Amino acid sequence: MRDVVEIGLGKTAQRGYHLDDIAIVPSRRTRDVDDVSTAWQLDAYQFGIPCVGHPSDATMSPSSAVRLGQLGGLGVLNVEGLWTRYENPTKVLEELAGLDEEARATKRLQEVYGEPIRPDLIAERVRELRAGGGTVAVRVSPQHTLALAPVILDAGVDILVIQGTIVSAEHVSTTDEPLNLKEFIADLDLPVIVGGCTDYKTALHLMRTGAAGVIVGIGGDDWSTTESVLGIRVPMATAIADAAAARRDYLDETGGRYVHLIADGDMQTSGDIAKALGCGADAVMLGEPLSLCEEAPAGGAWWHSAASHPSLPRGAFEVAGEPLGSMEKLLFGPADEPDGQLNLFGGLRRAMAKCGYRDLKEFQKVGLVLDR
Repeated sequence: MRDVVEIGLGKTAQRGYHLDDIAIVPSRRTRDVDDVSTAWQLDAYQFGIPCVGHPSDATMSPSSAVRLGQLGGLGVLNVEGLWTRYENPTKVLEELAGLDEEARATKRLQEVYGEPIRPDLIAERVRELRAGGGTVAVRVSPQHTLALAPVILDAGVDILVIQGTIVSAEHVSTTDEPLNLKEFIADLDLPVIVGGCTDYKTALHLMRTGAAGVIVGIGGDDWSTTESVLGIRVPMATAIADAAAARRDYLDETGGRYVHLIADGDMQTSGDIAKALGCGADAVMLGEPLSLCEEAPAGGAWWHSAASHPSLPRGAFEVAGEPLGSMEKLLFGPADEPDGQLNLFGGLRRAMAKCGYRDLKEFQKVGLVLDR
C-alpha cells in the first residue's frame, strides 16, 4: 500500500519521492561497459541514446535538433516558438542571451513571443529538419493542436509531440471545442507522444488514447515556477514508477501494446538520468542540461516553454553562462569535471555496467533504495 499521511482531520496526502531521495543498488553481477547498450526504439524509429531534447527555443533550433539526432538522440522543435514566428530569430536569441539579472527578462520573453505564428515558417522549419537527416519531431501544445496540425502534417513530420504542463485524456470546456486525443490520434498514421502527466490514472488514460509515448513530469527544475504559480510539484521518482505501473496494467489490458515513458524534470546529471530509467522510464527529456552546450541557440541562457506565457508565465529566466563544451562532449565526454554534468550517457552506461545490465529494458529492473 502507498504510504498515506494524515495532514489534518479528514485530509490525507500520499507520500512521494524525488530522484534525489533514491539511489541505485548494484546487483551481484557487473558487466564490461563496452557490452552495454543504451539504444531504444519508438515505433519504427531507433535511437542510440535515450535522450529527447526539451522543445525550448533556448536549446532546440533546427540545427541543434539535427545535431542531437546525429549524436543518437531525438531533437524536438517547438512549432509555437521563435523559429516559426521570425524568419531569422538569431538576433532575438542573441538579445536574450545578453540579458542580465537586472533585466525584465520575463516581460521581454512575452514581447518577443507576441509575434504571430506563421504557417509558412512551420513548413520551412520541417524542411530544414528533413534536410538534416534523421527523425523529424515537432512539439505543439494541446490548445493549438487542431489549428496547427494540418500544416504540421502536410509538412511531413515523423513524430508529433503534444505537450503541455499537464495534459489529460479528458479535457472539459464549455467555451471551446476540446481536443479529443483518442479520436485525433486514431486518424493519424504517425506515432504521437503526449504529456506531461504526474500520476498512475492520468498515465493510463493517456495510454488508452493510442499514444506511442507518454511524457511523465512537467519539466521541473530550479528555474520552473509551476509550484509557486499553480501549487503543483512532481516527485519524479514516484511519478515515473506510477506511470510504469500503469504501463504494466495497460500491457495486460491490450495483450502486449507497449507505451514508452519519457521522464521530463528533476534531471541535471548522469546519475539523475540513471535513476529515472531505473524507475521505469524508457528515455529522458533534457532541457537545461542541453543549454550548457556550444550548439545551444540561446548561448547558454535557459527558459521553459511556459516562461513566455502572456498572462501566467511559469518559469524564470536563467542568464547565460559559459558553455561546458560541445553537445558531443556533454553527451559522451570526455568529462573534465567530476559533477556528472558532462558525459551524461557515458555515465549512464557506466551505471548500467556497474549493476550488471546489458540494455535499458533490463536496467528498468534495477534495485532502488530510499536513502533520505
